Amino acid sequence: MAEIVQQRIEDRIPELEQLERVGLFTKKEVKSIIKRATALEYKLHRLIVNKEDFIAYIQYEINILELIKKRRAHIRYKFKREEIEFPIIQRINSIFKRATNKWKDDVQLWLSHVAFCKKWGTKGQISKVFSTMLAIHPDKPALWIMAAKSELEDRDSSESARHLFLRALRFHPNNKKVYQEYFRMELLHCEKLRKQKQELERAAMDLGEYEFSPEILSGKLVEVVYRDATGKIKEAAFVISLLNIAAIFDFTKQLQDSILQDLQTNYTEDSVTWDFMAKRELDAPGAGEELQSAKGRASDINRREERCCQVYEEGVKSLNTESMWTCYVAFCLERQKRKTNVQELKEQRQERLLGVLHRAHDGSLLKEDYYKNWLQILLSSGDAEGAASVAMAATQRYSQSVSVWSLSLQTLIQLGSADVGKLFQDALTHVDPKVHTYTHIHTLALCFAPLNEKASQTVCLLVCAQRGLLSAVPAVAMEMKAAYLDWSHTTGGYKKTPKMNNLRDYYERALQEFGSSDDDLWLAYIQEELGPLGQPQNCSKIHWRAMKFLEGESVERFTSKYTLHQTGHI
Repeated sequence: MAEIVQQRIEDRIPELEQLERVGLFTKKEVKSIIKRATALEYKLHRLIVNKEDFIAYIQYEINILELIKKRRAHIRYKFKREEIEFPIIQRINSIFKRATNKWKDDVQLWLSHVAFCKKWGTKGQISKVFSTMLAIHPDKPALWIMAAKSELEDRDSSESARHLFLRALRFHPNNKKVYQEYFRMELLHCEKLRKQKQELERAAMDLGEYEFSPEILSGKLVEVVYRDATGKIKEAAFVISLLNIAAIFDFTKQLQDSILQDLQTNYTEDSVTWDFMAKRELDAPGAGEELQSAKGRASDINRREERCCQVYEEGVKSLNTESMWTCYVAFCLERQKRKTNVQELKEQRQERLLGVLHRAHDGSLLKEDYYKNWLQILLSSGDAEGAASVAMAATQRYSQSVSVWSLSLQTLIQLGSADVGKLFQDALTHVDPKVHTYTHIHTLALCFAPLNEKASQTVCLLVCAQRGLLSAVPAVAMEMKAAYLDWSHTTGGYKKTPKMNNLRDYYERALQEFGSSDDDLWLAYIQEELGPLGQPQNCSKIHWRAMKFLEGESVERFTSKYTLHQTGHI
């Protein structure tokens, strides 16, 4: 081991001598480097080696490279790079290779090697690293894509990039991302060749010695990739993703038209297609002069949105599904949320949205989430009757949903409806009592009970809440007991006649559990006895017990707070 380490250190001598000779490092610094490198080398030759030791060595060598770069700039010395930097870069590559051979599964280690090669200009090494890595990790599509992009961007080799994508597709024949990036790569290559050809033509140069494949220039190869991709992956969203990629390039109009035709012919059974085609209407040409005024612009926007809605209308006629109505509602909701100072446009958007919500609900195709938006709009516009009707209708549509019952109950509470009590009882008969959020319905009943003006309604609500105390599910019963106790203490119950004996019992039980550490609990007990229903003569006994049971810092805190309370400061 010592011989190997010594040989590696001796191999460094020429570069270190050059560093000292040209004035980039001092003699003392060179000695320090030798000492540190020797220690790091020995760590790599132990019987049991750690990955961290390899990383530390690599980082140390990179730090030296960075320091050399800074000192070169400082003294403006640009020579001897092959004798100085190149051996260090080779050594770092060698250490990376030893590390990745030992920890083959560590993808991050491989990628760190790639990043190093890119930064320090060893592009030829990148291909070797990727090739070795892909032989070990062929199951990771992202690595194939990275390797292909590197060939195209770092080495300017579209042929190698294409070869890698084709190999990737043998391992991942149905991977969308691989196809998307392969499609993008062919478009980029096509664009590059077209620009080169145009520059040569502008320079009036003979194109005979340059090879420009007609299939690539005309986009035929891109079409082949598209046909292959859509033959394997028959999804509207995937076709649209390829169309969006093609739209980035200004020479693909014919290709885009072909993809659009394919979309409209073969994917009309997918709501994504209708959604995409409808939103395209927003990008239609404007109306020219009338766009100069705010009202004119609003009018033009409204026309565009109407055209979108016409496509959505065709969609719901052709594809009357929840997903299709969801796309329609989502579009109208997004437009309704957009700010505008033109009141007419604002009203038209809201009217359009309410109409679509109502029709989707009538067809039992409105998603649960959108009832909340519907109720918010009705409440904000002052339509109490409409909001109450929608709240009741939502519970019929989603009778098993705790969130829908909760939303509807809160809406009727806000409106002060007399039907709240009955709705609470209906909720408890429909919702699964084992659901954790079931307790929220009981809690709502507790919160609403003291706000209600009718005693009969209040009793009804209290009965609803108390049913939670008797739940067979321990978690529900425990949570409701805590909520009910808090409510009872705060409101005094239906007849508002608090029983101090019961309250003392609660405090005593709590003190059995927490009396040795919770100084605030003792203080609250004392304050309760000082209240209108308590007996002040009991305070001294409670104080004596507190001083006896409290431990550690709790005694000091209690004494301080009790003194402040006695002097009227809290």
